[in-house]
Amino acid sequence: MRHTAPTFTIGVEEEYLIVDKITRDLVQSPPKELMQKCEEALKKQVSPEFLKSQIEVGTCVCHSIADVRQQLKHLRSTISEIVGHYNLAPIASSTHPFALWAQQAHTDKERYNELAHDLQHVVRRMLICGMHVHIGIEDDDLRIDIMNQACYFLPHLLALSTSSPFWQGEKTGLKSYRLSVFDELPRTGMPTQFQSYSEYERTIKVLQNAGLIEDASKLWWDLRPSVRFPTLEMRITDTCPLIEDAICIAALFLCICRFLYRLKSQNKRWRTYALFLINENRWRAQRHGLEEGLVDFGKGKIVPCSELLQELISLLEEDISYFNCEKEVHHALTIVKRGTSAERQIKLYDALIAEGKPKQEALSSLVDKLIEETVKYTPGQ
Repeated sequence: MRHTAPTFTIGVEEEYLIVDKITRDLVQSPPKELMQKCEEALKKQVSPEFLKSQIEVGTCVCHSIADVRQQLKHLRSTISEIVGHYNLAPIASSTHPFALWAQQAHTDKERYNELAHDLQHVVRRMLICGMHVHIGIEDDDLRIDIMNQACYFLPHLLALSTSSPFWQGEKTGLKSYRLSVFDELPRTGMPTQFQSYSEYERTIKVLQNAGLIEDASKLWWDLRPSVRFPTLEMRITDTCPLIEDAICIAALFLCICRFLYRLKSQNKRWRTYALFLINENRWRAQRHGLEEGLVDFGKGKIVPCSELLQELISLLEEDISYFNCEKEVHHALTIVKRGTSAERQIKLYDALIAEGKPKQEALSSLVDKLIEETVKYTPGQ
């Protein structure tokens, strides 16, 4: 069956934590007018999140990576300016270095009240933030087919994004502890493989008819068909403090989707591997980030992430050219050399402790660095 070519529009959602500039801790009860001022400035591009100390922004529908860059810069700078009037600051990090989840309160909205009642202690621990990337793939069956194949590449994207190595003041030993917290929720992780969109709908209907979920928005998979838009929504990645890292990951996912569509248009497809194997790479990315490599299932061995990403970029060459995002995609190799946020946080913390800094001072310095990076833009970009 021939499918109409997708538009491959792109949208990015980011969740931020709001911190007090004096204490460096999360603000537990933001001023009531803060969200109102954000909504006045950004309209529907900003919304409250489950916890009061969080805020979510989203770009409009973008038709190029340049559009994504412009909008994310505007969103980050606007949020930073508004909350700055209250001596607060946003950090684009998936966990806070030392905040305690038990001290946080959830936002008083019907959906969040229902989640708090339904999920109890598990959802109270969701002191985590993520980045979601939507790709416009209007054909329902094509969206499912690309979802099935794109799962293979999700650990690569996660490894590039890691920013959550600390939890409640302790080094966790993981580069993305966020996923450990998030995986306590039901209906998370890698999506099930579906043969068609109708099979996907029938499967979801089982839970809906049983009264367990209202709709598929309560499927919190790493990758899912969006409920609100005709898009494929990538959700596995941590929030990136540096905006160029976020844009790189968005550009990579966009090119991967077009690459898989190109294969299909040539009556080919990417090999579908067992989720058991893909989940092993998911764990490796969660645990080690970029440092220990991922399994190349074709070769049957662990390969350094630098090699895997170089191979991926070569596969995507035509798509990178099509979207005019050579600089953004090749930035992935810079991330490998420079390190992800998780690696930089750990390096800074260890250096400060080695200098004899008290633990709390070292953790507070991490917050200062995250504040700085969240609104740091490379000249000329």
